[in-house]
Amino acid sequence: MDRRQFLKLSAMTSLGLLVPGTRGFAFSNGVEDPWSKKLIIVLLRGGMDGLNVVAPYGDRRYYDLRPNIALQKSEVLDLDGHFGLHPSLQPLLPIFQNKNLAFVHASGSPDATRSHFDAQDYMESGAPGNKSISSGWMNRLIAELPRKEGSAVQAVSYGPVLPRIFSGSATVATIANASGVRKTVLDRPAIANVFDDLYSDPNDELSKVYSEGMAAHKEINNAINSPDAPMDREQQIANKGAPLPGANAQFGKNVASLFRKSPSVQVAFMDFGGWDTHVNEGTGKGQLANHLTPLANGLSDMVTGLGPMFKDTCIVVMSEFGRTAKENGNRGTDHGHGNVMWVIGGDVPGGRVYGRWGGLGQNELHEARDLPTSTDFRSVLSAVLHNHLGIPGQTLSRIFPSFQDNQDPFVQA
Repeated sequence: MDRRQFLKLSAMTSLGLLVPGTRGFAFSNGVEDPWSKKLIIVLLRGGMDGLNVVAPYGDRRYYDLRPNIALQKSEVLDLDGHFGLHPSLQPLLPIFQNKNLAFVHASGSPDATRSHFDAQDYMESGAPGNKSISSGWMNRLIAELPRKEGSAVQAVSYGPVLPRIFSGSATVATIANASGVRKTVLDRPAIANVFDDLYSDPNDELSKVYSEGMAAHKEINNAINSPDAPMDREQQIANKGAPLPGANAQFGKNVASLFRKSPSVQVAFMDFGGWDTHVNEGTGKGQLANHLTPLANGLSDMVTGLGPMFKDTCIVVMSEFGRTAKENGNRGTDHGHGNVMWVIGGDVPGGRVYGRWGGLGQNELHEARDLPTSTDFRSVLSAVLHNHLGIPGQTLSRIFPSFQDNQDPFVQA
């Protein structure tokens, strides 16, 4: 085992290290503190069934296509008289009503693949149909963001393996799970001192990797293990007596806690599996509901836990593709095409269901079986990056290469 392998095995137990890349032009996003704006991406792997998440219950065709798994009008949470929210997403309804949550229906990747591997790869690379691009769009994003001087952590990925979306030259810290950071051998003072001496040459590339990785590790450990700050009056009223989340709470509470305690963290990513509902998907209860309930609770906790920071935060939830419009013979759904994206945040034009919605007639469906992708997922992300983070158009063309964004994704369905 060479030195680089050992460093990775030791330090990457809880924090991933990448060789730092060059940073792009440090633009201003129009706010006094350019690092106050936060972005959290949540990827639901497996192909979430958008038609039962934001159900077109006002369309008779919906019930014709799904006689066993359609949500009944009595159980959906009405959004606008035509679309209704899955009842398991009840914790998100107040956020929608407060106009801080929007849905973009019939959205997704323009590539027609039904392969989980390819569809996820394209969504993470930000270049559907192009397998020659090795980096992920979130890595290209953070390479363009201004770096906060004196901070070791700007981007965090939750999960044991650095995902495709963060592959690239820019440095990303990884946390094995949302419950905290595990101790490594390098947290033992005696061993740490040896390595500090061994990798003390400021001109050595491995020493730079070691130094940056350990700084990130310590910053996140300190943030996660530090006590919560006292609540101000505004937070006390908003929380209605509930305490601010601690370091070992559910994923939403821990993400919010990390953002509050480590202000330099600007971008985060997490993913969840289990959305491939081929058999016994269920309606208001069942397999899909069992996954939506903890997701909704976690996102609601995240919004609450961010407190005043929520007004400067945007959370995007997406999945690689949707499910077939028609249920299959196993009371489930198969791999589809178009889906629904969720956009949550303090500056989101929320309280609406957006998208170019053509209905569920056979002639309106993609290949006569799926919801079409009438809004490219990159249009939604580009709007978020431009309007929320202040990313200029020229920079967007580097984050999403060969993509000409001529669509306004926030068109009411």
